[in-house]
This record gives sequence, C-alpha cells and structure tokens, in this order.
Amino acid sequence: MSFAVWLGFLLAAILIAVTPGPGAVISMSTGLRHGYRAALLAICGLQAAIILHLLIVAIGLGALLATSETAFSIVKFVGAAYLVWLGIQKWRAPTIPAAADAVPLTHKGLFFQGLLVNLTNPKAIVFICALVPQFIDPARPQVPQYLLIAVTLCLTDMMVMSTYALGAASLARWLHDPRTIRLQNRAFGGLFVSAGALLAMSSRSS
Repeated sequence: MSFAVWLGFLLAAILIAVTPGPGAVISMSTGLRHGYRAALLAICGLQAAIILHLLIVAIGLGALLATSETAFSIVKFVGAAYLVWLGIQKWRAPTIPAAADAVPLTHKGLFFQGLLVNLTNPKAIVFICALVPQFIDPARPQVPQYLLIAVTLCLTDMMVMSTYALGAASLARWLHDPRTIRLQNRAFGGLFVSAGALLAMSSRSS
C-alpha cells in the first residue's frame, strides 16, 4: 500500500472513529463510572471486534450481510436487543458513588461487553466491506495490506475511544450525589436504548 493510499485510509478511519456510536457510549459510560482502566478493557473489546469484522470481510462473509436481508436482519436485531439490555441495566444501576461501587463486571466481562457492542453491529461490517476493498491493491500481497488496515483502524479507534473515556473519567469526581448519579445512569441508559432503537430501524443503505 502506497503512502498516499494509506493516508487516505487513515483520514477515513479518523472520520469513522470520531462519529458517535455505541462504542463511544460504552467508552464514556464505563470511564465515567469506573475510570479509564476499566474503560480500556471495554475499548480493547471494541478493537477485537474490529479485527473480527476485517476477518469476516477478508473471507467473504461480509458480502453475505451486504446482500442478504435475512442475515443482516438477524444480526441487526440481536445487536439492537443487546444495546437495549445494556441501557436497561444502566438505567437500573444503583445510585452509589463510583468510589464505593464494587466493580460490576470482571476484566473479562468488561472486555466481552465491548466486544459484543461492536460485534453485533452489522452496519459496521457492511461499512468495512464497502470501504476496505477500495484501499486494497489486488496485485499486491493481501495479508500485509489487511494487517496495515487492521493496525490503522484499531489504533485510531483506540485513541478516539480513549479520549472519550478519559474525558468522562475526569468528571467522575462529581459523582457523589445520588441524584447526579441517577441522572447519569439514566442519561447513558437512554443513549444505549436509543442506539439500539436506531440500529433496529436502520437498513443496509442508511
């Protein structure tokens, strides 16, 4: 991949990462409630899902989601249901200070939460399916190009999600009043439910 092509892909990756979505919501929510270290585990899960998306596209399954309405709908509604479930859990979370709150998930649980948020978003797979081939030179070895794309996507997304999480974590010191905590829980719960509803109503072309 030439430098000019890679630079074009980098700019596209930045635009993708900074666009608010479920990944940004879970990064901010976890960072605000449990700090950046906990959010980083979820962010790593988000990146693992991106790698799996690229593998799906590389072996051709991405084309199935792009062309099969049934396959797309199944993954879409599973992802929407998971986001709504996260929203309900967040809405019902206890209103106790973050410092006194026991960690609700294990390290593995936080990682898999991030993994599932990205993995059950079929629009991400379809988007990568439409974007990535434009930057792949079929005359050159495929594996190095996909590795470069994976590293670029993951590092870019991790930096952006970390910015979201760190920004939210800096506000954690204000989470001592139960009323404020309740508002925060319901705000992020509403965002998760809204993201799930939008995903459920979306189509492949939107």
